[in-house]
Amino acid sequence: MRAEYDFSKARRGKFYRPLDQGYTVHVTKKDGTIEVNHYRLAEGTVLLAPDVAEFFPDSESVNEALRSLIHLAKKVPIKKYSTQRMALRQVAEKK
Repeated sequence: MRAEYDFSKARRGKFYRPLDQGYTVHVTKKDGTIEVNHYRLAEGTVLLAPDVAEFFPDSESVNEALRSLIHLAKKVPIKKYSTQRMALRQVAEKK
């Protein structure tokens, strides 16, 4: 890094916003006008985290993985665990 670069007042993640909340782009044109565009994810669009996306090169591979997970979930019986309360026991005798 060159000495003239000063990052002492820098904040990490200053411009980071999750894409699922949407974002706004301001485009300044040559004539001085500003065009403002608002973007949001389309209905039904799913945003994968980067660590997950590296395992899925396209949407078909994601769909295939989810279909196999759904198939497995249907085969595995759902176990409902009942919480059994222990009977209250008297520790000392009453006099």
